[in-house]
Amino acid sequence: MQVGRKVPAIIDQPILDTATLGLLAILYAPIILHWCEGWIKKDISIEHEYFSHGLIGLPFAAYICWTNRTYWRRLPSHPHPLGAVLLLLGGGLYLIGLPDFVNPSFPLVLIGLCLWLKGPAGLRLQAFPLLLVALATPTEIPYLIAPFTLPLQHFIAATAGFILNQFALNVRVEGISLFVNDQIVEVAPYCAGLKMLFTTLYVGLMLLYWRDDISSRSRTISLLTGGAVLSVTANVIRNTLLTFFHGTGRESAFEWLHEGWGGDVYSACMLGLLIPLLIGIEKLFPEKSVPVADEVPALSQDAIDD
Repeated sequence: MQVGRKVPAIIDQPILDTATLGLLAILYAPIILHWCEGWIKKDISIEHEYFSHGLIGLPFAAYICWTNRTYWRRLPSHPHPLGAVLLLLGGGLYLIGLPDFVNPSFPLVLIGLCLWLKGPAGLRLQAFPLLLVALATPTEIPYLIAPFTLPLQHFIAATAGFILNQFALNVRVEGISLFVNDQIVEVAPYCAGLKMLFTTLYVGLMLLYWRDDISSRSRTISLLTGGAVLSVTANVIRNTLLTFFHGTGRESAFEWLHEGWGGDVYSACMLGLLIPLLIGIEKLFPEKSVPVADEVPALSQDAIDD
């Protein structure tokens, strides 16, 4: 009994938190910096570029954790066995040393820490930032999904061809290829808009949290569905413009929109449309949603009472 009462006094919560953050920084800071450098310079693999929304998502997740720090410290230490399992699994993947294993070890270790230090209550408290981290961690999921995008490629090619034909431009569509003035433009798997779709849904989740709408099922489903439709529509327009530029010999405009900063501006403008879309959805569904900031203290207090 004496030993049990002395342990908390020896290892204070702030010291334990600082030591944990320091260890995480030593292990994962170089990896995260590598991700960010690749996302910014676009010299990382195509699959990993799909997760470039992590440039805004990871700082936002860190900000949420920082705002939750008081509630985190109020939670009693209640280790859960699953936390140890996830920590061992994450550590094992990290020690393998290959990016395909090291990358997913990051969210696994974070989830394991939450469960080991604070139990299920700690995991619930940090659930949303952990979700942002998991969805921003580069994996091979885009590579696995790419073969199933063929119907979307056909749809984009057919729609782009139809639009260009309305402007008296002689366009022939064969499968996923468009022929304009003896020039061919192919809607490749990585041009099917998956990256834009992933980013749109990710930013949509961030906006829902920021506006305290994440607890509203109707608003969440409406924004994510509307965002998906908006993303596909924007990608159809983008591929239509690319086909027009390439087919009419405007190569500088083609490169600007395809590989240059024009594509980034186009994507940013499309993402900006999520804001008026969400405002419209809030007016359409004027239900009272529970602010996330109000849910957290209640959750923490329940955990303390337990």
